[in-house]
Amino acid sequence: MRKLVVCVSLAALLAGGCDVVVGGGNGQAVQTDVKNVSAADLKAAVTDPRVKRFYEARGWAPVWNEALVKDLTGAFADAERHALQGAAYVREVKQGSTPAEREAALTLNALDYADALANGAVDPRKVFDPYTVERGKVDVATGLQQAVQGGKVREWLASLAPQDEEYRALSDAYMRYAGRAKGPKHEPIPPGKGIKPGGKDPRVPAIAAALKAEGFLQAPPTTASAEPQPKAKAAKPADPILYTKAMASAVARVQLDYGIAPDGVVGNSTLEALNNGAGERARILAVNLERRRWLNRQPAATRIDVNTAATILTYWRDGAVRDKRAVVAGQPDWETPELSAPMRALVANPDWTIPEKIAKEEIIPKGRAYMAAQQISEKNGRLVQASGEKSALGMVKFDLDDPYAIYLHDTPAKPMFANPERHQSHGCVRVADALGFARMLAEDEGVTDQFEKALATGKETTVSLPTKIPVRLMYHTAYLDGGRVVFRADPYGWDDRLALALGLGGALRHRVVQHVHEIGP
Repeated sequence: MRKLVVCVSLAALLAGGCDVVVGGGNGQAVQTDVKNVSAADLKAAVTDPRVKRFYEARGWAPVWNEALVKDLTGAFADAERHALQGAAYVREVKQGSTPAEREAALTLNALDYADALANGAVDPRKVFDPYTVERGKVDVATGLQQAVQGGKVREWLASLAPQDEEYRALSDAYMRYAGRAKGPKHEPIPPGKGIKPGGKDPRVPAIAAALKAEGFLQAPPTTASAEPQPKAKAAKPADPILYTKAMASAVARVQLDYGIAPDGVVGNSTLEALNNGAGERARILAVNLERRRWLNRQPAATRIDVNTAATILTYWRDGAVRDKRAVVAGQPDWETPELSAPMRALVANPDWTIPEKIAKEEIIPKGRAYMAAQQISEKNGRLVQASGEKSALGMVKFDLDDPYAIYLHDTPAKPMFANPERHQSHGCVRVADALGFARMLAEDEGVTDQFEKALATGKETTVSLPTKIPVRLMYHTAYLDGGRVVFRADPYGWDDRLALALGLGGALRHRVVQHVHEIGP
């Protein structure tokens, strides 16, 4: 598939520059002439293997009559709802080319657009290494063949994007913010000391303007009355730099949307969220729409999904949410990768064989007294922490069948689950009340007795699950939560990386990278 773009740049997004233009540089509509397209000319015009397969199945008969072209270009007009650039799919159809070249180009455009909707505009494996989350795979050439035969190209294309509630909500939010992005822009609010309700700060007017621009703060209502009112004392003008309780309530709503503790205090994390104006939010939504187009449309009904950006685990059982809980994911430079892997076993009282990099950089320098206190010893040339109350893996490990040594586990550091920012691990996923979660899985899988006996041994004991449970580790910075689209920070910078691959510009979101030096995977 050719490299396609969502919009040619963030400037195009902010300007609303994603209009569909059918035709070449002269701006005229594409003219088709299927009667004058011979099989020989069409064979000479086709270079893409998918297009070749499409026409081979048709005996090299042309397809794009006026009605089908209208249907196809109408579908391109729908591209903006997916944060895709409709014009990108017709840019090579030139008025001056031969009928056969225009015919082949229209098919290529249709297949490229179908691929973007069904499988994503970019290949995630070329942007992120590793990336093993299960993907769907749609044969768009065969699908297009059936669509043109039924005369329903636009309907078929519309069916290829995800049809779930979350995708629709993100799409609606994208359209809303992309529309707002065409309005006036505000200058970023500079960082500084925190501002509490009742405090004064010269940045308050800019904060109020940002809150009003994004609809979080409404102007006070005015009422008109025909009755004469007694003359009152002139009200004392409001102090423009006073941070009021009303502003704090609006700020708390912003904080909720971004996963920040909703205390109404304006700190630098809150300022970053406020500085994410409509254009930036539209870009965040664009990259998250793309992430969802990568996913298999029919995931396993029983599975565990971990959103590593939001640090939330969701356990699905038979198609319904069975449980939801906080997790701790990898810190920047120790990122938790996006992968799919089956959970094969519960490991009670696990030992921890410490990765060599962690051992060299964070354990050995602390000396032998520290290691002895942490029950760390050398076995077969590797440092191993024994199971027990000090074990970095806690009481249980959820073993995954993957080649990257990534797994879910318990931790003795329980207080971290109460933090709004939970990117503190060395790549593995720490689970809140992991023992309770393990018991839930054991009950659902019918191995409660085996698991309790394993715990009682006090030694590392593996309890295999009768049915492996699929686990997906995904990085979603915008998602649907309780019917609302909410945003999260981009601690790994992966939004910016994907935005660049999609043609939406480079780094725009400020990242504060803080490394946590503590024991644990």
